Amino acid sequence: MLVRIWVEPQQGAPYDALLAMARVAEELGFDAFFCSDHYLAEGGGDGRPGPTDALITLAGIARDTKTIRFGTLVSPVTFRLPGPLAIAVAQIDAMSGGRVELGLGAGWYETEHLAYGIPFPPLAERLERLEEQLKVITGLWRTPDAERFSFRGKYYSFVDSPALPKPVQLGGPPLIVGGRGKARAPSLAAQFAVEYNVPFAPARQAADLFGRARMECERHHRDPHSLVLSVALTVCCWTNETEMRHRLRAVEQYGATMRDRGVFGTPDQIVEHVLTYSAVGAERLYLHILDLKDVDELGLLAAEVVPKLI
Repeated sequence: MLVRIWVEPQQGAPYDALLAMARVAEELGFDAFFCSDHYLAEGGGDGRPGPTDALITLAGIARDTKTIRFGTLVSPVTFRLPGPLAIAVAQIDAMSGGRVELGLGAGWYETEHLAYGIPFPPLAERLERLEEQLKVITGLWRTPDAERFSFRGKYYSFVDSPALPKPVQLGGPPLIVGGRGKARAPSLAAQFAVEYNVPFAPARQAADLFGRARMECERHHRDPHSLVLSVALTVCCWTNETEMRHRLRAVEQYGATMRDRGVFGTPDQIVEHVLTYSAVGAERLYLHILDLKDVDELGLLAAEVVPKLI
Protein backbone atom coordinates (compact mmCIF):
# COMPACT_ATOMS: atom_id res chain seq x y z
CA MET A 1 0.00 0.00 0.00
CA LEU A 2 1.39 3.38 -1.01
CA VAL A 3 1.14 6.00 1.75
CA ARG A 4 0.56 9.68 1.08
CA ILE A 5 0.30 12.73 3.35
CA TRP A 6 -2.77 14.97 3.22
CA VAL A 7 -3.17 18.32 5.01
CA GLU A 8 -5.86 20.98 5.29
CA PRO A 9 -4.35 24.48 4.98
CA GLN A 10 -7.71 26.23 5.36
CA GLN A 11 -7.48 25.46 9.07
CA GLY A 12 -4.71 28.03 9.30
CA ALA A 13 -1.39 27.48 7.56
CA PRO A 14 0.76 29.89 5.53
CA TYR A 15 2.66 28.60 2.53
CA ASP A 16 5.93 28.31 4.47
CA ALA A 17 4.34 25.78 6.85
CA LEU A 18 2.95 23.76 3.95
CA LEU A 19 6.28 23.75 2.15
CA ALA A 20 8.12 22.66 5.29
CA MET A 21 5.74 19.72 5.70
CA ALA A 22 6.00 18.81 2.00
CA ARG A 23 9.79 18.82 2.16
CA VAL A 24 9.83 16.62 5.26
CA ALA A 25 7.40 14.21 3.56
CA GLU A 26 9.72 14.16 0.56
CA GLU A 27 12.81 13.49 2.68
CA LEU A 28 11.04 10.69 4.56
CA GLY A 29 10.03 8.93 1.35
CA PHE A 30 6.24 9.34 1.41
CA ASP A 31 4.63 8.72 -1.97
CA ALA A 32 2.98 12.15 -2.26
CA PHE A 33 1.88 15.32 -0.45
CA PHE A 34 -1.72 16.44 -0.95
CA CYS A 35 -3.71 19.49 0.12
CA SER A 36 -7.42 19.97 0.57
CA ASP A 37 -9.05 22.72 -1.50
CA HIS A 38 -11.17 24.90 0.78
CA TYR A 39 -11.51 28.58 1.55
CA LEU A 40 -12.97 28.39 5.05
CA ALA A 41 -11.93 26.59 8.23
CA GLU A 42 -14.28 23.96 9.63
CA GLY A 43 -14.70 22.77 13.19
CA GLY A 44 -12.81 24.67 15.87
CA GLY A 45 -10.42 27.57 15.36
CA ASP A 46 -10.67 30.71 13.28
CA GLY A 47 -8.47 29.60 10.39
CA ARG A 48 -5.91 32.38 10.83
CA PRO A 49 -3.84 33.49 8.98
CA GLY A 50 -6.41 32.45 6.37
CA PRO A 51 -6.66 29.95 3.52
CA THR A 52 -4.15 29.42 0.77
CA ASP A 53 -5.37 28.91 -2.79
CA ALA A 54 -4.74 25.25 -3.61
CA LEU A 55 -3.46 25.77 -7.15
CA ILE A 56 -1.10 28.57 -6.15
CA THR A 57 0.14 26.35 -3.32
CA LEU A 58 0.77 23.48 -5.75
CA ALA A 59 2.62 25.79 -8.12
CA GLY A 60 4.94 26.78 -5.29
CA ILE A 61 5.48 23.18 -4.21
CA ALA A 62 6.22 22.30 -7.85
CA ARG A 63 9.19 24.63 -7.80
CA ASP A 64 10.27 24.16 -4.18
CA THR A 65 10.45 20.34 -4.11
CA LYS A 66 12.29 17.90 -6.32
CA THR A 67 10.77 14.42 -6.40
CA ILE A 68 7.56 14.09 -4.40
CA ARG A 69 4.22 13.95 -6.19
CA PHE A 70 1.47 16.30 -5.04
CA GLY A 71 -2.12 17.30 -5.73
CA THR A 72 -5.54 18.23 -4.39
CA LEU A 73 -7.90 15.98 -2.48
CA VAL A 74 -10.29 17.12 -3.74
CA SER A 75 -11.08 20.37 -5.58
CA PRO A 76 -14.79 21.30 -5.62
CA VAL A 77 -16.26 21.56 -9.09
CA THR A 78 -17.81 24.89 -8.06
CA PHE A 79 -14.53 26.74 -7.58
CA ARG A 80 -13.14 26.99 -11.13
CA LEU A 81 -14.18 26.86 -14.78
CA PRO A 82 -12.83 23.73 -16.49
CA GLY A 83 -10.87 25.53 -19.22
CA PRO A 84 -8.74 27.72 -16.94
CA LEU A 85 -8.40 24.80 -14.52
CA ALA A 86 -6.98 22.56 -17.26
CA ILE A 87 -4.53 25.32 -18.25
CA ALA A 88 -3.37 25.93 -14.68
CA VAL A 89 -2.83 22.26 -13.85
CA ALA A 90 -1.01 21.64 -17.13
CA GLN A 91 1.29 24.55 -16.31
CA ILE A 92 1.94 23.21 -12.80
CA ASP A 93 2.70 19.84 -14.39
CA ALA A 94 5.37 21.50 -16.54
CA MET A 95 6.75 23.44 -13.56
CA SER A 96 7.21 20.20 -11.60
CA GLY A 97 8.50 18.00 -14.40
CA GLY A 98 5.32 15.90 -14.40
CA ARG A 99 4.48 15.38 -10.71
CA VAL A 100 1.03 16.91 -10.21
CA GLU A 101 -2.31 15.11 -9.80
CA LEU A 102 -5.81 16.59 -9.69
CA GLY A 103 -8.62 15.45 -7.44
CA LEU A 104 -12.15 16.59 -8.28
CA GLY A 105 -15.41 16.28 -6.42
CA ALA A 106 -18.88 17.79 -6.31
CA GLY A 107 -18.16 19.99 -3.29
CA TRP A 108 -20.16 20.02 -0.08
CA TYR A 109 -19.27 22.99 2.15
CA GLU A 110 -22.00 25.53 1.46
CA THR A 111 -20.81 27.93 4.17
CA GLU A 112 -17.50 28.62 2.44
CA HIS A 113 -19.32 29.39 -0.79
CA LEU A 114 -21.51 31.91 1.01
CA ALA A 115 -18.49 33.42 2.75
CA TYR A 116 -16.60 34.07 -0.49
CA GLY A 117 -19.40 34.73 -2.96
CA ILE A 118 -19.19 31.43 -4.86
CA PRO A 119 -22.44 30.02 -6.31
CA PHE A 120 -23.49 26.74 -4.71
CA PRO A 121 -26.08 24.97 -6.89
CA PRO A 122 -28.03 21.90 -5.73
CA LEU A 123 -26.22 18.57 -5.54
CA ALA A 124 -27.77 17.20 -8.72
CA GLU A 125 -26.42 20.15 -10.71
CA ARG A 126 -23.00 19.96 -9.05
CA LEU A 127 -22.73 16.31 -10.09
CA GLU A 128 -23.74 17.14 -13.65
CA ARG A 129 -21.12 19.89 -13.71
CA LEU A 130 -18.54 17.47 -12.35
CA GLU A 131 -19.22 15.03 -15.19
CA GLU A 132 -18.92 17.79 -17.78
CA GLN A 133 -15.71 19.12 -16.23
CA LEU A 134 -14.16 15.67 -16.33
CA LYS A 135 -15.11 15.34 -20.01
CA VAL A 136 -13.68 18.78 -20.77
CA ILE A 137 -10.41 18.43 -18.87
CA THR A 138 -9.60 15.01 -20.30
CA GLY A 139 -10.64 16.23 -23.74
CA LEU A 140 -8.39 19.29 -23.61
CA TRP A 141 -5.37 17.38 -22.31
CA ARG A 142 -5.74 14.54 -24.80
CA THR A 143 -6.44 16.53 -27.95
CA PRO A 144 -3.56 15.80 -30.38
CA ASP A 145 -1.14 18.58 -31.23
CA ALA A 146 -2.34 20.93 -33.97
CA GLU A 147 -5.93 19.74 -33.53
CA ARG A 148 -8.82 21.63 -31.95
CA PHE A 149 -11.20 20.74 -29.14
CA SER A 150 -14.91 21.55 -29.22
CA PHE A 151 -17.57 20.60 -26.71
CA ARG A 152 -21.18 21.52 -26.13
CA GLY A 153 -22.66 20.60 -22.79
CA LYS A 154 -25.44 21.77 -20.54
CA TYR A 155 -23.14 24.04 -18.53
CA TYR A 156 -19.92 24.46 -20.56
CA SER A 157 -19.24 24.98 -24.25
CA PHE A 158 -15.92 25.10 -26.13
CA VAL A 159 -15.47 26.15 -29.76
CA ASP A 160 -12.21 25.41 -31.61
CA SER A 161 -10.02 25.50 -28.51
CA PRO A 162 -6.32 24.98 -29.31
CA ALA A 163 -6.24 22.85 -26.14
CA LEU A 164 -2.97 24.33 -24.93
CA PRO A 165 -0.74 24.04 -23.02
CA LYS A 166 -0.16 20.31 -23.11
CA PRO A 167 0.77 18.63 -19.82
CA VAL A 168 4.12 16.89 -19.39
CA GLN A 169 2.50 13.62 -18.29
CA LEU A 170 1.23 11.56 -21.21
CA GLY A 171 -2.56 11.82 -21.33
CA GLY A 172 -2.48 14.50 -18.65
CA PRO A 173 -1.99 14.50 -14.89
CA PRO A 174 -3.78 11.62 -13.11
CA LEU A 175 -7.35 12.49 -12.18
CA ILE A 176 -8.80 11.41 -8.85
CA VAL A 177 -12.53 11.33 -8.23
CA GLY A 178 -13.45 11.40 -4.58
CA GLY A 179 -16.69 10.92 -2.72
CA ARG A 180 -18.91 8.53 -0.79
CA GLY A 181 -21.99 8.74 -2.97
CA LYS A 182 -23.09 5.26 -3.99
CA ALA A 183 -23.94 6.02 -7.62
CA ARG A 184 -22.26 8.95 -9.30
CA ALA A 185 -18.79 9.01 -7.72
CA PRO A 186 -17.93 5.35 -8.52
CA SER A 187 -19.36 5.75 -12.02
CA LEU A 188 -17.46 8.96 -12.80
CA ALA A 189 -14.25 7.47 -11.43
CA ALA A 190 -14.66 4.42 -13.66
CA GLN A 191 -15.21 6.61 -16.73
CA PHE A 192 -12.62 9.34 -16.28
CA ALA A 193 -10.23 8.84 -13.38
CA VAL A 194 -7.02 7.02 -12.62
CA GLU A 195 -8.04 6.74 -8.96
CA TYR A 196 -11.18 6.53 -6.86
CA ASN A 197 -10.87 7.88 -3.31
CA VAL A 198 -13.20 7.15 -0.40
CA PRO A 199 -12.67 9.64 2.46
CA PHE A 200 -13.38 9.05 6.14
CA ALA A 201 -15.37 5.85 5.78
CA PRO A 202 -15.39 2.61 7.80
CA ALA A 203 -13.76 -0.33 6.03
CA ARG A 204 -17.15 -1.97 5.40
CA GLN A 205 -18.46 1.13 3.61
CA ALA A 206 -15.23 1.46 1.63
CA ALA A 207 -15.56 -2.16 0.54
CA ASP A 208 -19.09 -1.52 -0.75
CA LEU A 209 -18.02 1.57 -2.68
CA PHE A 210 -14.96 -0.19 -4.12
CA GLY A 211 -17.24 -2.97 -5.32
CA ARG A 212 -19.51 -0.46 -7.00
CA ALA A 213 -16.52 1.18 -8.70
CA ARG A 214 -15.35 -2.18 -10.06
CA MET A 215 -18.84 -2.92 -11.40
CA GLU A 216 -18.91 0.50 -13.07
CA CYS A 217 -15.56 -0.27 -14.70
CA GLU A 218 -17.00 -3.45 -16.16
CA ARG A 219 -20.13 -1.62 -17.30
CA HIS A 220 -17.96 0.88 -19.17
CA HIS A 221 -15.73 -1.87 -20.61
CA ARG A 222 -12.72 -0.96 -18.47
CA ASP A 223 -10.39 -3.33 -16.67
CA PRO A 224 -11.36 -2.90 -12.98
CA HIS A 225 -7.74 -3.43 -11.97
CA SER A 226 -6.75 -0.29 -13.88
CA LEU A 227 -8.59 1.91 -11.37
CA VAL A 228 -6.57 2.65 -8.24
CA LEU A 229 -8.67 2.39 -5.08
CA SER A 230 -7.74 4.59 -2.12
CA VAL A 231 -8.91 5.77 1.28
CA ALA A 232 -8.26 8.92 3.30
CA LEU A 233 -8.13 8.68 7.09
CA THR A 234 -7.27 11.11 9.85
CA VAL A 235 -4.24 9.84 11.75
CA CYS A 236 -3.08 10.46 15.29
CA CYS A 237 -0.04 8.37 16.25
CA TRP A 238 1.86 8.20 19.53
CA THR A 239 4.32 6.06 21.45
CA ASN A 240 3.81 7.45 24.95
CA GLU A 241 1.31 9.38 27.05
CA THR A 242 2.96 12.76 26.47
CA GLU A 243 2.73 12.38 22.70
CA MET A 244 -0.83 11.12 23.03
CA ARG A 245 -2.00 14.17 25.00
CA HIS A 246 -0.22 16.58 22.65
CA ARG A 247 -1.60 15.07 19.46
CA LEU A 248 -5.12 14.55 20.73
CA ARG A 249 -5.30 18.28 21.46
CA ALA A 250 -4.92 18.92 17.73
CA VAL A 251 -7.77 16.49 17.10
CA GLU A 252 -10.01 18.21 19.63
CA GLN A 253 -9.54 21.57 17.87
CA TYR A 254 -11.35 20.14 14.86
CA GLY A 255 -14.37 19.03 16.83
CA ALA A 256 -15.65 15.82 18.41
CA THR A 257 -16.57 14.13 15.14
CA MET A 258 -12.92 13.96 14.05
CA ARG A 259 -12.40 10.90 16.26
CA ASP A 260 -14.82 9.00 14.02
CA ARG A 261 -12.87 9.80 10.84
CA GLY A 262 -9.56 8.06 11.27
CA VAL A 263 -7.02 5.84 12.95
CA PHE A 264 -5.66 6.59 16.41
CA GLY A 265 -3.12 4.86 18.62
CA THR A 266 0.34 3.38 18.62
CA PRO A 267 2.05 2.47 15.35
CA ASP A 268 1.03 -1.18 15.69
CA GLN A 269 -2.58 -0.25 16.39
CA ILE A 270 -2.65 2.02 13.35
CA VAL A 271 -1.14 -0.66 11.12
CA GLU A 272 -3.71 -3.20 12.32
CA HIS A 273 -6.56 -0.79 11.54
CA VAL A 274 -5.21 0.24 8.13
CA LEU A 275 -4.78 -3.39 7.07
CA THR A 276 -8.56 -3.82 7.32
CA TYR A 277 -8.80 -1.37 4.41
CA SER A 278 -6.09 -3.15 2.48
CA ALA A 279 -8.06 -6.37 2.92
CA VAL A 280 -11.06 -4.85 1.11
CA GLY A 281 -9.02 -3.53 -1.80
CA ALA A 282 -7.43 -0.21 -0.81
CA GLU A 283 -4.14 0.20 -2.65
CA ARG A 284 -3.31 3.74 -1.57
CA LEU A 285 -3.68 5.51 1.78
CA TYR A 286 -3.89 9.24 2.47
CA LEU A 287 -2.95 10.02 6.06
CA HIS A 288 -4.77 13.17 7.13
CA ILE A 289 -2.35 15.13 9.34
CA LEU A 290 -3.97 17.68 11.62
CA ASP A 291 -0.97 19.50 13.12
CA LEU A 292 1.21 21.03 10.40
CA LYS A 293 3.90 21.87 12.94
CA ASP A 294 4.30 18.31 14.21
CA VAL A 295 6.94 16.95 11.86
CA ASP A 296 7.92 14.42 14.54
CA GLU A 297 4.66 12.57 13.89
CA LEU A 298 5.61 12.30 10.22
CA GLY A 299 8.93 10.78 11.26
CA LEU A 300 7.17 8.28 13.52
CA LEU A 301 4.77 7.27 10.75
CA ALA A 302 7.60 6.89 8.24
CA ALA A 303 9.68 4.75 10.59
CA GLU A 304 7.06 2.62 12.33
CA VAL A 305 3.94 2.48 10.14
CA VAL A 306 4.83 2.78 6.45
CA PRO A 307 7.33 -0.13 6.35
CA LYS A 308 4.64 -2.47 7.68
CA LEU A 309 2.19 -1.49 4.95
CA ILE A 310 4.40 -1.78 1.88
